[in-house]
Amino acid sequence: MTLTLAACGSGDDGADAKPIKGDDITVGLLLPEKANSRYEKFDHPIIKDKINTLTDGKGKVVYANAEQDAAVQNRQLAKMVDDKVDVLLVDAVDAHAIASGVKKAKAAGIPVIAYDRLAEGPIDAYISFDNEEVGQVQGRALADRLDGSKSQKIVMMNGAVTDPNAAQFKAGALGELKGKVTVAKSYDTKEWKPANARANMMAAISSIGVDNIAGVYSANDGMAGGIISALKAAGATKLPPVTGQDAELEAVQRILSGDQFMSVYKPYPEEAETAAEVAVAVVRGFGIEFDSLTPDKVSSPTDKSIPANLVQVSSLTRNTIESTVIQDSIYTVEEICTDKYKAECDSLGIK
Repeated sequence: MTLTLAACGSGDDGADAKPIKGDDITVGLLLPEKANSRYEKFDHPIIKDKINTLTDGKGKVVYANAEQDAAVQNRQLAKMVDDKVDVLLVDAVDAHAIASGVKKAKAAGIPVIAYDRLAEGPIDAYISFDNEEVGQVQGRALADRLDGSKSQKIVMMNGAVTDPNAAQFKAGALGELKGKVTVAKSYDTKEWKPANARANMMAAISSIGVDNIAGVYSANDGMAGGIISALKAAGATKLPPVTGQDAELEAVQRILSGDQFMSVYKPYPEEAETAAEVAVAVVRGFGIEFDSLTPDKVSSPTDKSIPANLVQVSSLTRNTIESTVIQDSIYTVEEICTDKYKAECDSLGIK
């Protein structure tokens, strides 16, 4: 017997929610971009498979990717509302710009779950990682690696200002770095693009001097690639430690070779499957299952005490590749340990 509760976190009593449905549901999935390989490789297929499992093959996922264009994403959302999907999972390109679309969905009685990034507007739940913890893991790792005096200069390459996660990563990292290093240059990287990070890094090198940079805080792996390219182009005799996030395959291989210091492993299967479970629970009526899946609370600029599930993360270094991405079947040994990286894999006993 299902206990039906009012929808939480939306500032209303849930009266506009759609009637409880069975397995024949349609989930609208809106993802932000394709530059980061995770969305096409993990998030979309995992959510699709989990919805299929949870609905005995009767549910379906309607998918759209905005390719980093907030206006496109708003149109995609509007179409899904017009097509009367049962619930929306939204990973916003621009958390503020999506708010009007979220309001439109709610007015149509369609629950909205913010996925990975905390969208503004009357969302019903938020499924993501503990973003401040991500920054803490990055900042702590870099501070421990440098283990020097406050005179050591680092460059901070933060994410896009349109992504609320970026501010949380930055705050978490600064909390760990404060008083331990000197942040000589700090950038907010437009659209998270590696090319923009590379350009920013070239500017930092020009200002500070390549040999005077003790380390680089990079908010994600894609930007880390651009940063490392800039350092090599500037003739760095020894690459400083560069952080990252997302455990992209190329980043794992850079960590193996020593070009990148670390990344943050975020268990995408757990995040994506939880999001799928919450989506189904919402359609079925915000009951006990929904409450058990959203034990945390978060607040956005527009709403307070939003039910949430914040998945924990861990540091990915040379010594934890096997216990993270290989153990969780994110990548196979064969994918990681190509001929170029075989010697490094052998030295670590990765087989």
